[in-house]
Amino acid sequence: MDKLRLSYLNFFEAKSHLVYPSASLKADDPTLMFTSAGMVQFKPYFLGATPKFANFEGTHHRVVTAQKCLRIGDIENVGRTLRHHSFFEMLGNFSFGDYFKKEAAAWSWEYLTSADWMNLDPKRLHVTIFLDDDEAYEIWTDHVGIPPDHISRWGEDENFWPASAITKGPNGPCGPCSEIFFDRGPEFGTPDETGPNTGSGDRYIEIWNLVFTQFDRQDNGELKPLPQQNIDTGLGFERLAAVMTGAEDAYATNLFQPTIKVLEKYSGISYQGKTSVSHRVIADHVRAVTCAVADGVLPTNDGPGYVIKMLIRRASRHAWLLGIRKPILHALVECAVEAMSTAYPDLIHAQERVQGIVHTEEKQFLRTLESGILRVEDILTNLPDSILPGETAFDLWQTYGFPLDITREMAAERNITVDAEGYEVARNVARKVAQQNTVDQNLFSELRDDLGAVAKKYGETTFTGYENMEQTDAKVIALLSEDKATTELTVGQKGHIVIESSPFYPRGGGQIGDRGILEWEDGQAKILETTKTNHGLILHHATITQGTLQVNNDVLAIPDPIRNNTSKNHTATHLLHAALRTILGTHVAQSGSLVEPERLRFDFSHSKALDPKELESIETLVNSWIQGNYEIKTSFVPINEARESGAMMLFGEKYGEIVRIVEVHAETNKIPISIELCAGTHVKLTGSIGPFLITEEEAVSAGVRRITAVTGMSAISDISKLKGYITRLQDHFGAHRSEIETRVISLSSDLKDTQREVRDLREKLAAAQTKEATDHETQEAGGFKYASAVLKDLDANSLRTAADNLLENSAVDLVVLGSGALMVVKLTSDAQKRGLHAGTLIQTLVARAGGSGGGRPDIAQAGVKNPDHIKLCLDAIPEILESSE
Repeated sequence: MDKLRLSYLNFFEAKSHLVYPSASLKADDPTLMFTSAGMVQFKPYFLGATPKFANFEGTHHRVVTAQKCLRIGDIENVGRTLRHHSFFEMLGNFSFGDYFKKEAAAWSWEYLTSADWMNLDPKRLHVTIFLDDDEAYEIWTDHVGIPPDHISRWGEDENFWPASAITKGPNGPCGPCSEIFFDRGPEFGTPDETGPNTGSGDRYIEIWNLVFTQFDRQDNGELKPLPQQNIDTGLGFERLAAVMTGAEDAYATNLFQPTIKVLEKYSGISYQGKTSVSHRVIADHVRAVTCAVADGVLPTNDGPGYVIKMLIRRASRHAWLLGIRKPILHALVECAVEAMSTAYPDLIHAQERVQGIVHTEEKQFLRTLESGILRVEDILTNLPDSILPGETAFDLWQTYGFPLDITREMAAERNITVDAEGYEVARNVARKVAQQNTVDQNLFSELRDDLGAVAKKYGETTFTGYENMEQTDAKVIALLSEDKATTELTVGQKGHIVIESSPFYPRGGGQIGDRGILEWEDGQAKILETTKTNHGLILHHATITQGTLQVNNDVLAIPDPIRNNTSKNHTATHLLHAALRTILGTHVAQSGSLVEPERLRFDFSHSKALDPKELESIETLVNSWIQGNYEIKTSFVPINEARESGAMMLFGEKYGEIVRIVEVHAETNKIPISIELCAGTHVKLTGSIGPFLITEEEAVSAGVRRITAVTGMSAISDISKLKGYITRLQDHFGAHRSEIETRVISLSSDLKDTQREVRDLREKLAAAQTKEATDHETQEAGGFKYASAVLKDLDANSLRTAADNLLENSAVDLVVLGSGALMVVKLTSDAQKRGLHAGTLIQTLVARAGGSGGGRPDIAQAGVKNPDHIKLCLDAIPEILESSE
């Protein structure tokens, strides 16, 4: 498989294409949840931006990639068809205003049919083109040599990008496309399948799509020729793998078979191809989750993280269907890494971290499955009829992660059906979120390429801040105002300044961008932020405070010295990372960071909260390394050499061929304390960091923790505050500092005892008052017997207990109790079956007094603003019960 992927890259590299690395699955584009197509990272260049890429010399109008992609729009089909996957690789070759249809068609045909490459039988290849794309037809027949009976024309819904853009929009760049299909033979087909895009079979499988971006759609549907014609192609790697190995589909190849074989071992159920849906879903989803988590997309309750959580749960549910009752997915991560790591070596470093996160999610969901069974049983028991609302069934999945299949099985056992139509309605509403994962059809907006022209002329900005904190005679090479190039900026104007080389660090790698000033003769600019463009230019976000700045002026560049504190915190972050791996284990890996002058924040993979002893050990170890006053060494090396050295990398980060290593090494130890790839600024000796103090440890998401810490004078300031707290406590207790902890523990124990006594007294008070209420005559309204009373001095817990006791010890259908501003309603199961709902009833009652509340069908709680109005609510019970008939 690795040779197959590499062959594609090598083929187009020989055609003068730059082999460019895959973008992270974690999309930079705010309109996308994930990177979902090969062209996503190249959007600006399709609009004419100069194709100058950071870490690569020169400009490149031809690019080839193997791109990791994730889509969930057709998640229900994954595992059930021969074609669908959630995660897939898109092989793509791109032209930004260089070659066009003729070369794209000829090269695709050469790669597929040449004996030196794929050597596919040309007779088994078919091509589709857009209905009136005669140019493409002539190229395929006259230039490539495809027989006309192997070419078919289709409308804009099949062979135009975006689909149906001519009639439906959107406006902007678009164009016809040609798709190449492989004929797998009649054994894969159906009688109604006569060629590409026909029938219901899998005989003709699309393997390559060539998009010819040549038009600009206008408001009236008019297609105007673009000044720059582009090529955007996508060759599905999984489909190509199946074709080249003669397998039924990708699940039968080495991309998935190692995972499936482990599943067979754990489940005892053999894989039977397309019918083994659970095996296929698990293998697919484990691969998707592995790559996504490795790229920094962590399971959460919304956004992209929710998709990953859903994939884990869906796979876990299928493991349950295979009879596996223990966490298994984390053990399959190794199989996915082994299959993908040659192409994506960062997966090797991420494996342990991914396994820990997946294992945590699995354990939580298995508890959900077990508790969910009880939840569903309770809902089914209290159902007023024999149909479970679809909205309820979907809520069980969306809110609690409880699968529909199991809900259906449990309902069927009670002769209850699930409202499938209602479920679909609820699901379709939720799917609107998932559809954000597809490529946004409004992909392109107006774009100026002023910075691209600067990058093409001058190259990347050289960062000089590693050696010097200021730079004289820095030449201004570009000025921008409101993102448009200008020749000068005057007093009061805001804009962006580009100089040939700069000591200002641009925001990146967790470290904030520098602030400071630029000075020139009779002028000054205040730098508020520093960032870096995709071209590699350092942008100084500035306000002109004095004089006029012009292009070609020489300036003195002076970053704010506070960056020294940022450098201390950045080095301390590396030491913290190393200490975490030493104390907690090598599964710890960075999940994010923020390095500022005032503090540092570090997110890392770990399944549980750190206890005080662990935090103390980590803090002590970091401080011992600081006291060692070790030298920080930096070097620039090839990326492969960095990997071999074991340097830690930030997952999801894109690195160039040459990278910077930052190493902390004790002279007495051959193994470095810390070795990481990092472009940030650091101190020269650890001793200059000063004291290191952890101020907070908290959860970020499942399997990810966060530590916040301070160093240097910030740490000393915090320590002084802590000393002040202790001094004030000493004065308060009149005790020595060594006695304070004992005093506080004693007070806490006394408080708990007192609270327990108060609770017991309240329960006795509640029992006495409910006994009085029980002695009163039971009331009746609307066919329901009820008891109500206003009790004194009870909190919410005691009031609920009183309601439980009164309902249990009296022959009524419901009880309504109030105390102070609180109210509780409690119903019997029979009252619920007859149509009452505690939550609805209490809302109606307290509405009489401007209150609010709610609850479950059996018990609910509410409050009113004025305690004197509770009696008014109780007096309304007969009227409301009568109206419920």
